[in-house]
Amino acid sequence: MENQASLSKNDNKKIGILYGTIAFIAWGFLPLYWKLLNQIPALEILAHRITWSFVFVTILLLLKGDFKRLKEVFKSRKNTVLIIFASVFITVNWFTYIWSVNSNYVVQASMGYYINPLVVSLLSMLVLKERFNAGQMIALILATIGVLVLTIQYGRIPWIALILATTFAFYGLTKKLLTVDSITGLALETMIITPAALSFIIYRQVTGVGSLSTIPIPVLILLMLSGVATATPLLWFAKGAQMVELSTIGFLQYIAPTISLFLGIFLFKEEFSQTHFISFSFIWVALIIYTISITRGNIYKIKEKSEAVSAKKPSM
Repeated sequence: MENQASLSKNDNKKIGILYGTIAFIAWGFLPLYWKLLNQIPALEILAHRITWSFVFVTILLLLKGDFKRLKEVFKSRKNTVLIIFASVFITVNWFTYIWSVNSNYVVQASMGYYINPLVVSLLSMLVLKERFNAGQMIALILATIGVLVLTIQYGRIPWIALILATTFAFYGLTKKLLTVDSITGLALETMIITPAALSFIIYRQVTGVGSLSTIPIPVLILLMLSGVATATPLLWFAKGAQMVELSTIGFLQYIAPTISLFLGIFLFKEEFSQTHFISFSFIWVALIIYTISITRGNIYKIKEKSEAVSAKKPSM
């Protein structure tokens, strides 16, 4: 029985890693999707992404019989405020990412998602009062140096990277405080902003500048499927996160910006100078130190918890 339980646990972990890996690979290749829509203004793509995401997740919730959960979340004033903040952060994040991809800033966008875990750690320390270990502090300093190298060399702050990193970090913080499952959360966030998004789409069509009547049918279909492209990786990620340790997810999350970085350099032929390499090197070293320090911290906590449980067991 013990061997069967162990095998089942290992199988679940393998499936979880597979789900997580597929999710991050999908996110990594997402720039290709937005590039296919680059004839449409970024703000209009965003409006469609929000609207069709809401439609898609609403259908999923109705099929699962979970739609009534939405009302329950809104019963709390705290939850309502957090949902509004989450919808604002994710809207700014989505717009910045779509605009950066279609404006040939994929390399800088990938930097944003590389430094995001470090911004999350900083927020955890400042807002949630979590303690920083030496490794996390060194990682944060190295990542800051990496950003400064790029800023000093080019005389401008890499705003795209910083906006993506901070908005996604704040989004993650609100989700942590809200504690709802990912699909319900996405439905709530898009529900808040969909009226404005839909109004924007209608306004553009009425004034004759909307893309719906001018784009080819295949592009229109891709635009309508943007909700599926948004929610599906999120479903895979949520499934994977349930089956594996947080430290494993921590390793997997670097798949997406790495794929995006390679796309930016080799496919979209964006600039990647010696300065970029030095800057990214500081960030990569920071992430290695950060990941090791987090993993060691988690192992220590598990060991400490295991020893505490053993100590409570009565001796035979």
